[in-house]
Amino acid sequence: MTDTSEAEDAFKNRCAHGARTLARCVGYFVHRIAFDAFPDDDALEITLRDGPHEPDVLISLSGVRYVSVAKGADLHGFVDDACLIHLPKMPHAWPDEAVGMVGRFGGLPELAWLRIVGPVEVDVVASVVTVYSATSDDEASAGAGQAGT
Repeated sequence: MTDTSEAEDAFKNRCAHGARTLARCVGYFVHRIAFDAFPDDDALEITLRDGPHEPDVLISLSGVRYVSVAKGADLHGFVDDACLIHLPKMPHAWPDEAVGMVGRFGGLPELAWLRIVGPVEVDVVASVVTVYSATSDDEASAGAGQAGT
């Protein structure tokens, strides 16, 4: 039988895990942002990259409720800070900065707020979030060399 408190905390835990991964991305570059708008479900993917020695990080969001991307024409998209903040259901409070992004109502699910700060600033609020960390090229080549031994 599944513990209901674990099930209730699953999204909050996913956000916390994603936040830990993103905290290591300071100095990365925003390599790609892709936004798909569909009638039923909007989705956004962001790829962060720091060359062959560090793993790429892919942030996948769906059920998008708010998106803001600000970038100067001649600026590179390096990351000064990246965070993922759990936004709980009502009646629990949200950070003041998130309050104006999405209108709150009784049936609104818990959400995640992705914030990337740097010359490219990104804010996204979504109901589904996954943060993937790839294997770096160095790790992949080391693993391939060991596979034959």
